[in-house]
Parts: sequence; structure tokens; C-alpha cells
Amino acid sequence: MELSGRLAVITGASTGIGLSVAEALGREGCRLAICARTEVDLEQAAERLRTIAPQVLAVPTDVSDEGSVRAFAKRVHSELGTADILVNNAGVGVFGHVLDLTPADYDVTFGVNVRGVFLCTQAFVPAMVEQNDGVVVNVASIAGKNFFPNGSVYAASKHAVMGMSKSMMLDLRKDNVRVITVCPGSVYTPFFEKAGQSPDPETIIDPGDVAELVVKAIQLSDGGTVSEVEIRPVNP
Repeated sequence: MELSGRLAVITGASTGIGLSVAEALGREGCRLAICARTEVDLEQAAERLRTIAPQVLAVPTDVSDEGSVRAFAKRVHSELGTADILVNNAGVGVFGHVLDLTPADYDVTFGVNVRGVFLCTQAFVPAMVEQNDGVVVNVASIAGKNFFPNGSVYAASKHAVMGMSKSMMLDLRKDNVRVITVCPGSVYTPFFEKAGQSPDPETIIDPGDVAELVVKAIQLSDGGTVSEVEIRPVNP
């Protein structure tokens, strides 16, 4: 896909992987529509992106809420048009022993990580199908394949994203809409701070590396697709 002039929608784009992907796509000439829950962080990201991208729309959005997603999609479609690229990146992590986690922890995690992918796909992909062209990137995780202590709810949510993505790819390929699942290992982002963890930045992935991978996968010739790709730290 040639990226210049394309419209890319990125969720969870105020920090971390989402912001890095938005920057990388903006440098390629994409117009951007970004969302996140925290308005202050989102506007700071938008100001940064406006120095790179030809056009940036930022809308505070809770991807787990159907009305919020619909309002975001309505503004994108009315102000910028049909999305050519959707990056379902928004995610949260709640970690702890399975007996210590709460139903609220489960609901928040699955609400953002799984329901968010579903709602945003339903909001933006029908127009891609209509134009017979588009790319969906679902940011999953190595946790969608592996298991680890204190990760029961988070790992389950990323396993669900993997399953949804595989089926989405089969549903949409006939409409010339590609679905790419990206599975990063540990990435140095504010995600860990919010989860109460402090990883060594020297031993995990830079979000810019994930963004570079996403852009290259999207740019692949329309005759083929990367259905799934992993990126891990070289020396964790």
C-alpha cells in the first residue's frame, strides 16, 4: 500500500506503541485520526504529530464504550472520510495472582483489549469493505501465545485478540481488507508504570521498532499480506 495521503486511525495513540505508530505513519504522509481516554495526553500527542503529519484529528475516546466509539467514528468520517488503515492498539494490563484479581479487573481488561478491537473494527471497517481496500492492524502480544505468573486475565485477553484477528482475516480477505496481527514482547512504554512494574529499558523493545515493523507490514504489495508477526527483545 502506498501511504501518502491515506487516512490512518490509531487507538491508544497518546503514548507508547500507538504514538510511535502514528509518528511513523505521519512521516510517510498519512493523515491521522487518533484517540485515547486521557484528553490532556491526547492533545499533547496531537500537537507533536501536527509537526509531522499533513492532518491530525484527535478525539478523546473510550474504546470499550460503544457510544464513545460511534462518536469518534462519526467525526472521522465527517471530517476526514473513510479510513484506509485501522490500528487497534489501545490496551490495558492488570496483573496479579488469579485469586487476588477482581471481576472489575477482568471487565476493564477485556473491555479495552477485546471489546475495543471489536467495536472499532465494526465502526471503521464497513467503509473499507465498501471501497474494497484497507488494512487492519491488531496489536496483540506475545502474551497471546505464552503464559506467565500473575498474567491470567491479561494473557486471556490477548489470546482472545489473537483468535478474533485470525477469524477477521478470513472474513475480510475477500473484500481486499488485510488483517495483520502484531505480537510484541516487552516494550518500553508507560504501560509498565501503570501496571506497577519497572523494567530495564536496555533489555526490552523500543516502541519505535514496533512502529517500523507495522509500517513495513502495511506497505507490503497488495498481492500479499503479513497475517501475523512477532517482535521480541534480542537479549532480554
